[in-house]
Amino acid sequence: MRIIQRLHQIKQPLRNPALTIGNFDGVHEGHQVLFRKVCELANRSQGQSAVMTFDPHPIRVMQPGNGPPLITPTEQKLELIARAGIDVAICLPFTPEFAAITAEDFVRRILVERIGVREIVVGYDYSFGARRRGDIPLLKAMGRSLGFGVHVVDPITIDGVLVSSTSIRNLVRDGDLGRARVLLGRDYQIRGTVVRGAGRGASLLGFPTANLLPVDELVPREGVYAVRVHLDDWIYQGVTNIGRNPTFGDNERSIETHLLDFSGDLVGKTIRIDFLDRLRDEKAFSTIEDLSNQIARDIGRARDVFQSREREASG
Repeated sequence: MRIIQRLHQIKQPLRNPALTIGNFDGVHEGHQVLFRKVCELANRSQGQSAVMTFDPHPIRVMQPGNGPPLITPTEQKLELIARAGIDVAICLPFTPEFAAITAEDFVRRILVERIGVREIVVGYDYSFGARRRGDIPLLKAMGRSLGFGVHVVDPITIDGVLVSSTSIRNLVRDGDLGRARVLLGRDYQIRGTVVRGAGRGASLLGFPTANLLPVDELVPREGVYAVRVHLDDWIYQGVTNIGRNPTFGDNERSIETHLLDFSGDLVGKTIRIDFLDRLRDEKAFSTIEDLSNQIARDIGRARDVFQSREREASG
């Protein structure tokens, strides 16, 4: 997938592009419907499928301090868009100057003259331009006069729940990773760098842990989770504790992961953690031995989760 980060990088219009526009935080099942429609339209005209998105989230520019925690940092968002089969991602910096572009100028100067759009796919609630005065009726009217088609996708629901970034954020915050997985179409993931922790895992408890410094803003509710860990080109099973280690009286939140059947120093490594299932709440234990025994039970429950997933995958 070609990634364009500035409009001036587009030296000539794309080839018969079908385009969708949005923040696409989460790149969830609702977004995937838009992407599939874009790919269908592009294939029909032997053109290019394209996505326009923004960094940072527009709310953070228009209402500083009020932006939602991102489900997918920009790097991961672009990875997922590429995985959806999109040819070109136009990831533009969202600035006050960009926000001041009128809806009409945005369509005429950027979408038509610069990108050469032939088909546009948008969600049912799409709005755009300065003060968000552009709406779907305006987009359709300009499409008729400037020669591009407009396709509107209805809201997507799964099991009676609207598929939206807000719904997914709430589920992740609540630790309901199973329902979040349904709306996302994949397991929720965070990523970051392994840093040195308190050093208790191996020496006191007998279970070495990797202490993650996440790049992600949205972290699941405190508790213990069965996880899958991506390290370099390998995938490991693991158990992650998110919390404040009440047995030891810590105050700072930590994200500590024990990788099953792994030995080695992970400090400085970048890892990605997929959250499969929540095993229990975090709680304080009377003794270190009690905590160590509970961790062993957590690992046993996690192995049951992994076996269940393997049975699902094998059909």
